[in-house]
Amino acid sequence: MVDARKSYATMQTSDVLILGGGAIGLSLAYELAGNGAKVHVLDRAEPGRASSWAGAGMIPPAPRDPVDTFLQLAKLSGELHPRWAAKLLEQTGIDVEYRPTGAIYLAANAQEADWLAGEQHGWQSLGIEHQPIEPRQLPDWEPEAMPAAQQHCQHVAAAYHLPGESQIRNPRFVRALLAGCAQHGVHIIAGAEVFDFIKHDARLTGVRTASGDFAASQVCLAAGAWTSSLASRLGVTLGVTPVRGQIALLNPGRPVLRRIINCGPRYLVPRVDGRVLVGSTMEHVGFDTRTTAEGIGGLLEMAGALAPGLASAPVERCWAGLRPGTPDGLPYLGRIPGYDNAFIAAGHYRSGLQLAPATAVVMRQLLRGESTSVPLDAFRMDR
Repeated sequence: MVDARKSYATMQTSDVLILGGGAIGLSLAYELAGNGAKVHVLDRAEPGRASSWAGAGMIPPAPRDPVDTFLQLAKLSGELHPRWAAKLLEQTGIDVEYRPTGAIYLAANAQEADWLAGEQHGWQSLGIEHQPIEPRQLPDWEPEAMPAAQQHCQHVAAAYHLPGESQIRNPRFVRALLAGCAQHGVHIIAGAEVFDFIKHDARLTGVRTASGDFAASQVCLAAGAWTSSLASRLGVTLGVTPVRGQIALLNPGRPVLRRIINCGPRYLVPRVDGRVLVGSTMEHVGFDTRTTAEGIGGLLEMAGALAPGLASAPVERCWAGLRPGTPDGLPYLGRIPGYDNAFIAAGHYRSGLQLAPATAVVMRQLLRGESTSVPLDAFRMDR
């Protein structure tokens, strides 16, 4: 990895210049370079260390035959994740810990039960395998987590098991992508904050950073929550805003959970080594990545209530990431209006890790002038 703080004597050139080194940018770079493109990735800080590192890596089950294009993208990604995991392990020796662990969805009150009933209706209509669980039977499913005494289950209003839910360990996924990109000859530049674009008529010919200029035949904005700032330099108003999510990592020293536990927007994600990820808050606080006593305290309280085996587990680490939210919840994928060779892949909100492989494939197809595996009209910037 090259640090942009060093001086460059000449302009760096590539076929594709990707602005943003998170899961989306790195996945696209990996896919493009694996198909013969010369690629540069510029990141304003440290590649892969923002929201991609901070997330949970959950991969919800995809519908059988989706009509909705977002769900088509999710289905494609669900098919690609195990293939990418195997390929990255073979190429880099890094196990991204893709595991089809399944998940239990819980509702802790009447309001959450209404929400979960809507989810169940959606699963049923989309052909997603699921089954109801009687609250008193939860200890049979998660004996190390759920209280054995029925009176402790009275706060669970509804529960379902989704066997098709999977997970990856996102820091390992990012590390594997970095290593895979390096093997494919991708130049990844850290500390390269873009302060201007170099334009000629309706084309972007490059970008300017504090340490030098970078030229490319094509440019793709993939900077997550920071993409709006880049787009504004092109005269484009983009509705990508940061949404903070706080997370705690517990290390109980032994396996406590078998499956992912989802309770509304909160979750417990068991890792292979026994650690459990506890998340997450949803806060509109700008670009503030600090953790708070209220946020982390609420997550730990939830973890202990859902899984008493975690109540005494040491807190190994806490952190926060910034999800790139959009007004309608859909990412922006496609060409940037007004430019012949500029593209965008950003705004995946809570689904960046989930959708990274499919996003990489369809964007690679678009940049190479091919038909895309999923129609992209619903993801246009001017939708």
